[in-house]
Amino acid sequence: MSLPNPAVLLDKMTHELKSLISQQTTDVVMIGIHTGGAWVAQDLHQRLNLTQALGLLDISFYRDDFTQKGLHPQIKSSQLADIEGKTVILVDDVIMSGRTIRAAMNELFDYGRPDKIILVCLLDTGKRELPIQADVVGEKITLPEDQRIKLSGPEPLALSIATMNKQGIPA
Repeated sequence: MSLPNPAVLLDKMTHELKSLISQQTTDVVMIGIHTGGAWVAQDLHQRLNLTQALGLLDISFYRDDFTQKGLHPQIKSSQLADIEGKTVILVDDVIMSGRTIRAAMNELFDYGRPDKIILVCLLDTGKRELPIQADVVGEKITLPEDQRIKLSGPEPLALSIATMNKQGIPA
């Protein structure tokens, strides 16, 4: 399977986001989810010339499935500006089950109540466990059940495919 070029996807996403941002009536704040989402957000934040500082979100303590998958998160600190009453552009690299986004929204509401959340993802695999959909997507792709997308970066951003075992851990 041939994966798309992240730079091309970011061009498309930037164009869509410019249109969405122009329609907002409140201040806009961009927040990237560690780690891949933060890399994508850094690129988009620069391309859009946003004035508010880029926020970074570590959702490790908000996940409900780390122990089930045998994952041991590397904790990073969240760095957020005031989000109360603002439009938050929440950025992740790949949306699959929706659990990362659910965890991110739970954490965001611990910091305040945004007026609106616009969800942005580089890739959408369509494998949902929760009814969460991105507003801006670089590209939708279909993968076999035993494969996951891996984003490496930040410079340059690159996509690859990892084969997983039955427990969801890279084989």
